Amino acid sequence: MPITWGLRKKRAWSIARQLFVWQVLVVTTLVAIGTAGAVRLAQEDTEQAAIDQVIGIAQAVARSPTVIAAVRDQNPSEVLQPYTESVRLATGTNFIVVMAPDRTRFTHTNPTLIGQPFIGSIDAALRGGTVIEKSVGTLGESVRTVVPVTDNTAVIALVSVGITTEALNRKLLSRTPAVAFPTALALLIAAAGSWLLSRRLRRQTHGLGPAEMTRMYEYHDAVLHSVREGLLVVDRAGRVTLVNDEGRRLLGLTGDAPDMPAGVDLPPEISDLLASRAPVADEPVLAGDRVLVANQRVIRSEGQVVGTVLTLRDHTELRTLTGELDSVRGLTEALRSQAHEAANRLHTVVTMVELGRTEEALRLATAELAVAQQLTDQVVGAVSEPALAALLLGKSAQAAERGAQLVIDEDSRLADTTPLPSRDLITVVGNLVDNALEAVAGVEPPHVVTVLVVESDGEVLVRVGDTGPGLPAEAFARGWSTKAQGRGLGLALVRQVADRHGGSIEVSAGPGGGALITVRLPVPATASGPRPGTT
Repeated sequence: MPITWGLRKKRAWSIARQLFVWQVLVVTTLVAIGTAGAVRLAQEDTEQAAIDQVIGIAQAVARSPTVIAAVRDQNPSEVLQPYTESVRLATGTNFIVVMAPDRTRFTHTNPTLIGQPFIGSIDAALRGGTVIEKSVGTLGESVRTVVPVTDNTAVIALVSVGITTEALNRKLLSRTPAVAFPTALALLIAAAGSWLLSRRLRRQTHGLGPAEMTRMYEYHDAVLHSVREGLLVVDRAGRVTLVNDEGRRLLGLTGDAPDMPAGVDLPPEISDLLASRAPVADEPVLAGDRVLVANQRVIRSEGQVVGTVLTLRDHTELRTLTGELDSVRGLTEALRSQAHEAANRLHTVVTMVELGRTEEALRLATAELAVAQQLTDQVVGAVSEPALAALLLGKSAQAAERGAQLVIDEDSRLADTTPLPSRDLITVVGNLVDNALEAVAGVEPPHVVTVLVVESDGEVLVRVGDTGPGLPAEAFARGWSTKAQGRGLGLALVRQVADRHGGSIEVSAGPGGGALITVRLPVPATASGPRPGTT
């Protein structure tokens, strides 16, 4: 919050406001240029229309028999002045002047100017041509034309017709609504569009300015590279749009930029979790060789789903240590229970000796020792791999503590020279036995778990059966567990080991109605030196 406050305190105009202002300026300029061009074209069209009009009127007057006959009279003005004024009023022109070749006016809109010389160019008309010009005369600036009045081939008079610029401007102003209305409408539409776009942009950028967005991007980039949790961002269409550095490391992705290309290859567990869009808190998932803790949250903006954010924490080492600690804790509890039981039996033996029943005391002590030694001999004789043998002895003690019986199949054979890593063997056998012990705990006796570990035909076969309720088809999926809270990873870790070694897993019903799980792990070619997982 302090950072946001500091940003807003120094903020000038937002991007949305700047864009709105620039759009208004650009659109106004374009409309103004367009309007000016339209006005210029209208002005030129009006002038050209006026020129065409005066030329047509002048030629019509020059060819009139009345005019040709009148210019030969001694006083042409008596006939021509009424005639030209009637034509002028009928055509809406400002003046029609008939003159002699020496410029003497025979007619004029202002009768007082009759007899005075015409002001303007007439040379081209005297040669039989047409004069078209804009010049200043007695009535002000006008667009005029001068054409000859001919008798056969001789020029006997001239006719000038003109329209003043003031009249043209009035005519042009009368067309203003035709230009002003589209201009105003264009400005209104452009302003409304710019405002709507600015409003949308303001909502999308949260009213931030360019400098603020630059700093936010820098902070965003720094956080993405420095945060020690994996971060994945998925858009509303389900596409992965961003993965930070830690996320790439945890998921084994390549590339440097946070932005992800389409079709990024994610582990199936992560893809399924993202596709579910379900809120998740501290959910364990497997990604390759890693155990990750996932937290997923659906992001909403203004009531609409805009994407999903998934964070990942690496708990691989912690999960391994936790499993080992659980095994040690279980073994400790079993040893404590055995010590307590041994103390009770020792107390019984001592009491029987004190009572003089020495032979019975000796038989009791040797019987307990024989049972323990028999179990040890059975495990060590069948499994010479030291880590796995120790695990089975510990699991036997745990089973006894839980009121169950762990039976090592007499066909079990595993030498300590097997090239499979000890850790993988312990993971498979330990998790299968733990799951079987959990399964038999919730059913009626007998509580029996059987274990077969044998190496033959280039593979290690691990088979664990129980008298529990059996396993569903999804038992080896992420998060399935026999525990009530359903948050286990044991069987998923077994599947992970099998996949890593190119092995297989089979689940079937056991002879006693429980589950029978068979894991086959191909044995790689024996290499020189100590095998993996040993020292």
